[in-house]
Amino acid sequence: MKIAVIGTGYVGLVTGTCLAETGNDVICVDINEAKVKQMQAGEVPIYEPGLDLLFHRNIEQERLTFTTNLADAVKESQIIFMALPTPPGGDGAADLSYILGAAKDISKLITEYKIIVNKSTVPVGTADKVKAVFAENTSIEVDVVSNPEFLREGVAVDDFMKPDRVVLGTKSEKAKKLMAELYAPYVRQGNPILFMDERSSELTKYAANSFLATKITFMNEVANLCELVGADVDAVRKGIGSDERIGKRFLFPGVGYGGSCFPKDVQALVKSSDDYAYDFQILKSVMEVNERQKTILVDKVLKYYKGDIKGRHFALWGLAFKPETDDIREAPALYIIEALIKNGATVTVFDPEAMNNVKGVIGDQVHYAKNQYDALENADALLIATEWSVFRNPDFEKIDNILKSKVIFDGRNLYDLQKMIDLGYYYNSIGRKLID
Repeated sequence: MKIAVIGTGYVGLVTGTCLAETGNDVICVDINEAKVKQMQAGEVPIYEPGLDLLFHRNIEQERLTFTTNLADAVKESQIIFMALPTPPGGDGAADLSYILGAAKDISKLITEYKIIVNKSTVPVGTADKVKAVFAENTSIEVDVVSNPEFLREGVAVDDFMKPDRVVLGTKSEKAKKLMAELYAPYVRQGNPILFMDERSSELTKYAANSFLATKITFMNEVANLCELVGADVDAVRKGIGSDERIGKRFLFPGVGYGGSCFPKDVQALVKSSDDYAYDFQILKSVMEVNERQKTILVDKVLKYYKGDIKGRHFALWGLAFKPETDDIREAPALYIIEALIKNGATVTVFDPEAMNNVKGVIGDQVHYAKNQYDALENADALLIATEWSVFRNPDFEKIDNILKSKVIFDGRNLYDLQKMIDLGYYYNSIGRKLID
């Protein structure tokens, strides 16, 4: 099929590349000329494991191209995906200006039937708004399909190529047939393509992410209670995770959720609920608890140093909101850094992929280390904010020789408690026994 993908952010680039991988001809469109030139030159602008292989293969096979020319892309394509940002506004509502602006531009260019696919995460009713834009600007027949993405950063290629499910919101039989044909190669193992109305499809995305955010936040609350009552959150997690009604995933406690999806999607669903005069109390509590959880590691640091860390220096391992990505949007590490500096401390950081992105946001407010051990130089203690694999089995003898004191605050529960006892560390993690 001939496909255009409007927007080459995280979702758009993964979508376009993976659609090309099954033989489709894909044109990716972006208004950022420098970024388009970068991609035309074979440079992947984001870090996502496995994406570079597919990216280069499909460019070489001439199935994947990049342009700033929207008119040419629209003319050449039968299906047009809109994968544009929907950032939260000041009131928490998703900003639809990019979506509706692109819809208006496309509506003035089409000369024959097209399928317009909303791939962005959008509030309930957005498909109707997009339809209204086309109705206002053209008499050409179009079908607007809601097709939310369920990509997890770090495993996005696998998620697209082997999805748990494909959700498609449309009442058009013509669109259903073409979209089912497009997605058939990705569900050969029997996972479903779920057709539903547009509004149900739009709500499915928000409901899924909000439920997972709630599950994470609930476990963080349990972990905080474990510390007060003397229980071990690892034991509790295994105890409840073995219940098939609950499941094992998203039960690991930590320093809160971040990233591009959970924070804004929970916020947007709350705003949509408020617009319909419904008080979504659970999600409001989720947002409140998660905001506190982001700096719980700093609370532990302040308690250990009796409220005074002015002049102290800390090492921080991990900046991305999760491992296997360079995404720092709403990353807990940024909140930890801000709180440490506010209390008079200095910080040296290391992350395998996200340091350039952090430099672009906070500049020289912190020191950037060449590797995880260089970050420990002159540090009073080590803080861990992201569970990268490289941090899971470090050389503790080397840490002993560099770190001023054997003090670790672990926001991801990476290390075995007995091992830390044997090594003689003060080890403060999330929801587990305090080792001092």
